[in-house]
Amino acid sequence: MANFDPANSPTPFAIYDDDNHFQFEANNVVTFVKRKLGDDILSVELTNKQIWANLEESTLEYSKFINEHQSESYMSNIMGIATGSLEDGAKLVGPHGKEQQFPRETLEYLVRRAEPYAEQAGSGRVFNTVSGSIALEQGRQDYDIYTEFKTLNSSGDLVTLFSDEYLSNGNDGRLDINGVQIPENTTRLTNAEKGKLRIYEVFHFSPQAAYRFFDTTSAINYLNNQFAFESFTPETVFYVLPVFEDILRAGQLDISNRIRRSNYSYKINGTKIRIFPCPTQSNPQNLFLRVGFPSNPFKTPFEDSTINGVSNISNIPFGNIPYKELNSMARQWIRQYCLALSKETLGLVRSKFSTVPIPGTDLTMNGSDLVSQGREDQEKLKTTLKETLEKMTYQKLLEADNNQSEQMMNILKRIPIPNGKAIIIG
Repeated sequence: MANFDPANSPTPFAIYDDDNHFQFEANNVVTFVKRKLGDDILSVELTNKQIWANLEESTLEYSKFINEHQSESYMSNIMGIATGSLEDGAKLVGPHGKEQQFPRETLEYLVRRAEPYAEQAGSGRVFNTVSGSIALEQGRQDYDIYTEFKTLNSSGDLVTLFSDEYLSNGNDGRLDINGVQIPENTTRLTNAEKGKLRIYEVFHFSPQAAYRFFDTTSAINYLNNQFAFESFTPETVFYVLPVFEDILRAGQLDISNRIRRSNYSYKINGTKIRIFPCPTQSNPQNLFLRVGFPSNPFKTPFEDSTINGVSNISNIPFGNIPYKELNSMARQWIRQYCLALSKETLGLVRSKFSTVPIPGTDLTMNGSDLVSQGREDQEKLKTTLKETLEKMTYQKLLEADNNQSEQMMNILKRIPIPNGKAIIIG
């Protein structure tokens, strides 16, 4: 029997040929498979290379299941990371390098998914916006945002929003709005997509007439705090309120004053903005706005390599698990799967001839039986491995630990406490 020799290309892909653990296993698995298939009684029509190819396929199959299990367990923690090296020496192996590692849990995926909501609320904006103004005129209420909105460039000069100072792609963004053609150098905000101008905020409301303090605490506590003698307050009840309550109350008062008490308002219709009340001063002030364009999620205004990182299961940097890192349970599964593949291979070989003529009669081959047995064994092994791995995802492990903790607490509740080990009242 020929020994496993990497120089003779014993396996189709040569992934594990240089692994001495795989080499040792390959020589033994030939004996294992042939004896299980009855080679000592009747010759098995399988070559060593066919069995070694099945061993390699079994190892690759097991590695695939393990990598899928890892992906399911912590996919959200690796989104956006580098996809890994595509080469290993002279071999083109695809993304790899993070297999068999246990990552730290992160909330990056959750934070990234929450960023659009924070952006709409005016906090943690990812894409750039521009603040600028429209020069108001006495007795005029309607203004065209696209043509009259101006902002400051880096030199401090007023320019239209569409000037090259803020834009990057030449003449691609030229506009013709209501018959008014924007100048030839017009484009859009850098990294922004063509589309309707979005108005994020209009700074058009009456100023507060006076500073107002509103709090649920008593007046004496407020005065004590202002005059720094709170240590000598005559009251015995203090209210410690969270800061966010003050922030929410301030926002509530501000919105209430703007809506219920202010005559200042505006209405946007297409490219126009109408302001109320109509300016009556001979030299009215400017109307300030904060605007932007539809965002391109693949083109941010900052360097973001995570866009080109891991995005789905196809580019996770998981390579084939080295055979030397597999324990006894994994190797036994691989042996059994290799045997099932060898049954199928032998069955396909014997199926080429349904009968073989021998002196005095014909010998019937059992090719179809071996094929069906081999495929059934493969399916059983896959199902068993999948069920085992499903019980061991990180989420399932947490559930198991939680159940164990609850059961332990129930048991401890029924254990009597000896005298002197607990406080007895009465």
